[in-house]
Amino acid sequence: MTTDSIRRLNAADSDFDAQLEQLLAWESVADTHVETTVADILQQVRSRGDAAVIEYTNRFDRRQLNSAGEFCLAQSALAAALERIPSAEREALEAAAERVRAYHQRQRQESWRYEEADGTVLGQQITPMERVGIYVPGGKASYPSSVLMNAIPAKVAGVDCVTMVVPAPDDQLSDLVLAAAAIAGVDQLFTIGGAQAVAALAYGTESVPKVDKIVGPGNIFVAAAKRAVFGRVAIDMIAGPSEILVICDGGTDPDWIAMDLLSQAEHDQQAQSILLSPDVAFLNAVEKSLDRLLDELPRREIAAQSLAGRGALIQVQSIEAAIALANRIAPEHLEVSVEDPEQYLAQIRHAGAIFLGRHTAEALGDYCAGPNHVLPTSGTARFSSPLGVYDFQKRSSIIYCSPAGADSLGRVARTLARGEGLEAHALSAQYRVKE
Repeated sequence: MTTDSIRRLNAADSDFDAQLEQLLAWESVADTHVETTVADILQQVRSRGDAAVIEYTNRFDRRQLNSAGEFCLAQSALAAALERIPSAEREALEAAAERVRAYHQRQRQESWRYEEADGTVLGQQITPMERVGIYVPGGKASYPSSVLMNAIPAKVAGVDCVTMVVPAPDDQLSDLVLAAAAIAGVDQLFTIGGAQAVAALAYGTESVPKVDKIVGPGNIFVAAAKRAVFGRVAIDMIAGPSEILVICDGGTDPDWIAMDLLSQAEHDQQAQSILLSPDVAFLNAVEKSLDRLLDELPRREIAAQSLAGRGALIQVQSIEAAIALANRIAPEHLEVSVEDPEQYLAQIRHAGAIFLGRHTAEALGDYCAGPNHVLPTSGTARFSSPLGVYDFQKRSSIIYCSPAGADSLGRVARTLARGEGLEAHALSAQYRVKE
């Protein structure tokens, strides 16, 4: 990588808005070929069940399954993987799981109610979902952190059954992923992936139970399948490439900031890393750090493509201007690497996760800080939130009228119903009115 490989922008330039729009542009999962392929897979699994799942799994993952029993993994296999992994990895998984669980326990919502003067009771009942499916990438990729972040909030919410699907291309399975499933309390595990796994979770098969919600990241076919089954089941989100936006006043070690940017760039070529600073000398120093540190990374080619295609170092007038620009971008991860960062916290409106201070690397949030790393991307932090316990809890309204309450409410409802031309509604309310 050379110093001209990452674009340099200045927020004061007359064409900055156009440049920013181009920088942030990203093609979503809308692809005609993908959607057509996924639609066929969904229809086949819906109509043929396990047989279709086996057929697609053998074709796409290069396996030789003969029966559904071969893609159903017993709990003993998870326990065995937990025993096989090195003690240091087990301790790290357990420490991360403990922190994730402690954080999410504070998100639990409880039922509530209140009584009005006439004895009418109103409230809200909170209940967990019964069945949830989590999708975890598999094969050579090993994402045990994804298992923890998706399964633990569901278990904390009280979900009856957490079903995990993970592909095993060429019959490869990561012991770390299986060990994480054991630690997180996954109830069922099926070694299937792709759109066929999403279809199995959404519709149910002879072996895979239908779930109420599907969460977790996947490739473009998984994302397209999740979008297609939304409405039959709930989904968490349609996730785009990973993003980091760093705001720095120039007082942090440029190597630290460069590596924070690289930590996202190494995800994939479409990941986005942006730095905002009013200090031009600091932007120059970070650019030099990127040049030097990039060569040390095993995934340097991926990171270099990410930085060249979607990365940027942007000069802004002030930290306040940087905060305003960050709200406009609504990033997945926002690092506020400045002196006394809390003074700016109230001004931040749109971000998936906010990392305050010079010592708070975004990578800590990916693994073990505690908050969830499943976050809104592509500007959707303007209206979406991190995955949490609340995503696995449902709310039901409670209305319990006393005779006096039915009388007073009935008079109001009767009038409004007749105003809408709905006489049966009016009479239903009127029958309980004391004339």
